[in-house]
Order: sequence, then C-alpha cells, then structure tokens
Amino acid sequence: MLGALYVATLKIDYKWRWNRIPQFIIYSAEETVKAPFDGRAVVEKGRISIVPHDGGEPFVVEKPQESKLGDGATVLKGNTVAVNKSWKAGPLLIGLATTLQISFFSIIFAIIIGVFAGLARISRNPLFKKLSILYVELIRGTPLLVQIFIFYFFIGTVLSLDRFTAGVAALAVFTGAYVAEIVRAGIQSIHKGQMEAARSLGMSYTKAMIHVVLPQAVKRTLPPMAGQFISLIKDSSLVSVISITDLTKAGREISATTFSPFETWFTVALLYLVLTSGLSVLVQKLEKRMASSD
Repeated sequence: MLGALYVATLKIDYKWRWNRIPQFIIYSAEETVKAPFDGRAVVEKGRISIVPHDGGEPFVVEKPQESKLGDGATVLKGNTVAVNKSWKAGPLLIGLATTLQISFFSIIFAIIIGVFAGLARISRNPLFKKLSILYVELIRGTPLLVQIFIFYFFIGTVLSLDRFTAGVAALAVFTGAYVAEIVRAGIQSIHKGQMEAARSLGMSYTKAMIHVVLPQAVKRTLPPMAGQFISLIKDSSLVSVISITDLTKAGREISATTFSPFETWFTVALLYLVLTSGLSVLVQKLEKRMASSD
C-alpha cells in the first residue's frame, strides 16, 4: 500500500508538506499583556507592577514568562507589558474532542433506546411489539444522512434543538435500532429453560429477565455491540453536514486552507483509527473480565 501510494504521488507530481500538519494538532500560542493605563513600571522578582501616575491601584502581572519592560520605565496605555506562551489545542484536536463527545453521548442513549426497543420486540404486548418493529424497520430502511437532516431541520426547529443535540439524537436513534436487534437476538439465544427455572424459583418475569437472562445475553451481544459502536464513531463524521465542527469538518477546513489534502485526510483517518482502536481494546478487556467471571 505504501509503495502504491508513493507511485501514485509521483504520477500526479504531488509535493508532500507534512510540516504543515502539527500546528493544527497542537501549537504554541503567545498571549500579550497590555498596560490598562499610563504609569511607571516596577519590575520585581516574578512580578511586574504598573503604578499609575495619579497614585491609584497598580496593575500587577504575576510571574510573566517574558517581560517587555525594565524597572522604572515609563508605560503608556496599550503598551505590551509581558508575553506569556502556552500550548493550545489545534483544530484537529478540538474536532477530535467534539467527535469523542458526540460518540459518547450517542452510545449512551443508543444503549437505552436499543435495550427498551429490543425488549419490546420480544414482548407479549402486541402494541409494544408492533411499535418496536415499525421503529426498527423505519430507521434501518432510511439513510443516516437523511435522518440527520430531518432531526436538525424539522424536529430541531420544532423542539428548538441546537446542532449538537440534533446530531446526538439522530445518531442515537439510528444506532438504537441496530442495538435493538442485537439485544433481541441475544435474549432469544438464551435457552428458554433459564427463564423457566428462574420463574420456578418464584421470580417474577421482570426479575428473571434482569438477574438471569440479560446478564447472559450481554456476554453474547458484546462483540456485535462493539462493532456497532465502532460504526457509530465513524458515522459521526456525517454530523459535519449540519455545521458541527467535528474531526471531519476540521479536516475539510484545514485541507481547503493549506492545499494539503493527502496529509490532512491521512491524519484525520489516523485519529479516527485511534478512537476505534481504543474502543476495541476496551471491549476486549471487558470480554475477558466477563469471561473470567463465569
């Protein structure tokens, strides 16, 4: 793959500029401190004080990283007193944090929606069962991009939802439909004798489901759940169409600014890979822990 990429860049005469990318991940920012009034500078160890000519309260700068004034210097309003440098997150890191935040809340709500819809799918109540089937088929039969537009432009307008909430809601409802089917399949994979044995011990249907059936079903549904949540992280890139500055939108803006599409999108892909790989490792550890508890 690396060889094919190298040959391809030679054919299109592409000039790599990887040196442009780090500043969009993290960069050193300078913050200048200005004098709020005319006065005289008093420079002490670890402190700069601007004493006003009329004898009022001095303006104090504690522990400046770089001083621009000498002791006793005359200072005019607006003059630079000191410069402080600090590391700040670039657009890609901010976009990564936004993607992580959207994915986290979407996963939480998708689990809640999916568990209730999955239980409704196997319910004896015909109303709950038909409503859950309608929900699952409707959501799985329409594209996620269309659902995001509906949530933002229609439901979001009616309920006054902001972009972030509309994006999370669309992803949660979409993923919840798939989680519902995973939950249904997991519960139905447990032998009926487990429920019958729990009921024979005097447990109610609800208690038997919570304490006997669901714990076993969770172990079986963990791998497909992990795959669905990894897909959710990747699908979260679609919320950029409603102007949420996630990782994908940040990459698009940087690519348009720097004219370095290959470097930008390879970096974006790597950051997505970090998120999905981290989730995979977490689920694998959880699987091993649950397996050891048998």
